Amino acid sequence: MTGRERVLNTIKRQPSDRMPSSLRCTPEVQQALLERTGTTSKQQLYDLLGIDFRWIGLPFIGPENRSLAPLGGEGYDFWGCYNKAITNNFNTYYEITYHPLGQMTTVEEIENYDWPNLDWWDYSAIPEIIKKEKQTDDTAIMFFAGGAFESPWYMRGLEQFLIDIYDQPEIAEAISRKVADFYYERAMRVIEASNGMIDVIGSGGDIGGQNAMMLSPQKWRKHIKPYSAKLITPFKKMGFGTFYHSDGAITPVIDDFIEIGLDILDPIQVGATGMTPEELFPRFGDRLSFHGAIDEVELLPHATSEEVYKETKRVMAILGANNGYIVSPTHQVQGDTDPDNILAIYRAVKDN
Repeated sequence: MTGRERVLNTIKRQPSDRMPSSLRCTPEVQQALLERTGTTSKQQLYDLLGIDFRWIGLPFIGPENRSLAPLGGEGYDFWGCYNKAITNNFNTYYEITYHPLGQMTTVEEIENYDWPNLDWWDYSAIPEIIKKEKQTDDTAIMFFAGGAFESPWYMRGLEQFLIDIYDQPEIAEAISRKVADFYYERAMRVIEASNGMIDVIGSGGDIGGQNAMMLSPQKWRKHIKPYSAKLITPFKKMGFGTFYHSDGAITPVIDDFIEIGLDILDPIQVGATGMTPEELFPRFGDRLSFHGAIDEVELLPHATSEEVYKETKRVMAILGANNGYIVSPTHQVQGDTDPDNILAIYRAVKDN
């Protein structure tokens, strides 16, 4: 079977010759894997590992002073947030130090902000980008559209955005609406340019903490869910697979995501309350497919490769019992992880 067939079968919870796999890692980890495997490009590395599910990006051709993806480098991103580099022993991260909507007090100010222009991206590059991911196999392709919770708070500031939801929800909703509309229209342009080669449309935004959601489920349903739905429901109706990323404990609203058309939930942060495979599968395994669940917090940085191999096999047996599981780490693999531990995940997939 091809990688694309495996992923599409997983969305439908139908059997394949093996479970499909996916991988995201920091640039530092990718470089370590290239050196460990003797490969010379991300695509060559992913082909070697048998990664079936590929994420594609979109080249930016807009103004230099708004050129970065959010949290993608030091400087101003396309929303107008300023990102500052923070480096530790393993990775460089980017933290937002300026929120352009932070001082606004009215919906009118929000509406009149200098929002990004859809023409700032090179959609014509999409076919070649996809073909690069399909050089040795017909892999499944996902375009990650964006999200209606995280990008808004990047622009507003997390504390102020959460206060808005409770005290002046018209401002929070105005930002989420503008962001969701933008991401929807941009995804539609990508779809049009892709010549039918995109299989899944992704969206996301962390709404969970370690033990509970970042805001009450009721507030999320009233003020955020309608805008998150705009990045799921229409694409589901068009026949695409749908994918949502949220770290943390989000079990109170998983049924809501299923209701608005979600196919694949990511990343299954297994250390968060209620998010173990044993808890999730009995409740949602007949209606939802899973992506992730190989623990990045404790397992990958601290276990032996044999322990990673055994845990991967164990998680596959639980979440894959209904054929609805894409094997992947719970998030981008971080620089404190031994490359051999990452390779153990994909050895377990091939051996299953």
